[in-house]
Amino acid sequence: SLAIIQASFTADDRPRAVGAWSGLAGVAGAAGPFAGGWLVEAAGWRWVFLLNVPLAAVVVLVAVRHVPESADPDARGRFDVLGAALAALALAGTTYAFTEAPAAGASPAVAGAAVAGGAAAVAFVLAERARGAGRPRTGRRPGREPPRPMLPLDVFASRQFTAVNAVTFIMYGGMGVLFFLFVLNLQVVGGFSPIAAGTALLPVTVLMLLLSARAGALAQKIGPRLPMTGGLLVAAAGMLLVSRVGADASYVRDVLPAVVVFGLGLSAAVAPLTATVLATAQVRHAGVASGVNNAVARAAGLLAVAAIPPLAGLAGDAYENPAEFSRGFGIAMVACAALLGAGALLTFLTVDDDALRTPSGERVEPECRTQCGVGAPQLQPEPETVAAGPRGDPPPDARP
Repeated sequence: SLAIIQASFTADDRPRAVGAWSGLAGVAGAAGPFAGGWLVEAAGWRWVFLLNVPLAAVVVLVAVRHVPESADPDARGRFDVLGAALAALALAGTTYAFTEAPAAGASPAVAGAAVAGGAAAVAFVLAERARGAGRPRTGRRPGREPPRPMLPLDVFASRQFTAVNAVTFIMYGGMGVLFFLFVLNLQVVGGFSPIAAGTALLPVTVLMLLLSARAGALAQKIGPRLPMTGGLLVAAAGMLLVSRVGADASYVRDVLPAVVVFGLGLSAAVAPLTATVLATAQVRHAGVASGVNNAVARAAGLLAVAAIPPLAGLAGDAYENPAEFSRGFGIAMVACAALLGAGALLTFLTVDDDALRTPSGERVEPECRTQCGVGAPQLQPEPETVAAGPRGDPPPDARP
């Protein structure tokens, strides 16, 4: 979806478009716990997984009818099966080691998973570097196109792109732990019902929807560094407030102020961060850039949820002991707030103020020039719809 935004909007319009994207993503993220809580109470937990079926059908229909087509003209080669397998193995091994280490210690299974995950990560980088450099592989059949790297490492040639993805990893790691533990804390410690706990984060959704586009526009004017830095610090303050939510918590007195502060910080940071990721990568790598950023965010949440709760003492029977869970939850939230503070410092030191600004007088046009007539006017007029020149010459942009 971010690659489509990159291809369909001019450079000046992308931050606002990314802001709208961030707001709607926040709506989906907060609606999930609410819908899940309702389904758990009404029909059972297995029905939660069926939510994706109608949603996927709607996405397919909308994409076919309304999404403009775009492609990298240099893209060729086969799918990078080896790279995908190594990346999956690296995440699986590392996650298993983080999850099982607090209970099993340095058991052979945990040590083996950690070693396998680390080795797979190293092998992934080496394989992607070799394929990106176009090194021939012995034993390959003549005339067969070699696989292109799943992750072209040259996208990290931009210092800004690398820095913003590092901030993404830190921020989404902390966010993932909060979203995972907060709903559980409200139920186990606060005595909230599944539906009440799921709706507790709705203010974050509302704030993201209302403010993300404005945050993107502000970052376009003054640069992304200050909105991202300030947003991360405010979100960290919200996490510290969340850490105080315990037994006999009142939603209005305890939960709502913490969630609002966290949502304000998130609204200020997410859209400028995502827009900067797209702006600092080459346009032909728009799909790769958005994919890398989303993969970094998902991997951060996965690894942080696997590592931080056990380190904070949330393992085994702790999820059934309100006092023990409350203590571990507070420690985890303080750790996540520290992560966001580190992300704010990294943003302030590495992200440039002019990352989203286009040079004065530069002509910017959409990269995608094909659009479904049902959804919107065509992005590039066809030759027959453009008036001919004074001597009957074809229009300047006409193509044979």
